[in-house]
Amino acid sequence: MSAPASGAAKPAIPALDNPLRQIRIIKVVVNAGVGESGEARTKAEKVLEMVTHQKPVATRARSTNRDFGIRQGQEIGAKTTLRGARATDFLERAFEARDRQLDPDSIDRFGNFSFGIADYTDFAGMKYDPQIGIHGMDIAVELGRAGWRVRDRRVRSVPIPKGLRSSRDETRKFLAERFRVTFVE
Repeated sequence: MSAPASGAAKPAIPALDNPLRQIRIIKVVVNAGVGESGEARTKAEKVLEMVTHQKPVATRARSTNRDFGIRQGQEIGAKTTLRGARATDFLERAFEARDRQLDPDSIDRFGNFSFGIADYTDFAGMKYDPQIGIHGMDIAVELGRAGWRVRDRRVRSVPIPKGLRSSRDETRKFLAERFRVTFVE
């Protein structure tokens, strides 16, 4: 047996064998927009708290729209941001509510995706409450790799390098393996 020449190429290592190249969930934002303040918004907050087990914050209108009766700065919805284990647990329950199906067009070019749930009673264990009514929500998921913090840090923040982003195909593979999601073509 002879040793390989010093200029010989090493066997290629698949990118996902490296733990720093694995895709992970950065954050999950659950949003319930009702378009008006008052009782409807407080009900939406209650629904988000029941579903996510986390206190939501109010979302405010960015501009005035007289046709809809909305003023700039008016509270018109609620949202909550989930990270870490809470985000993973919530996504598991959300995909279960959607029968583990997702439209492939809901994945953007950077590998992030979003989908909606029409009614909170679609979640397992949730019962209809006539005082709350029917409330749906939008779920936006941001995916990335280790090193994502370079965008958000205060000192010397830089744009995300292309290598840290995930593509549509990588996101599809991640969702199929991790959450057993099927794509409706």
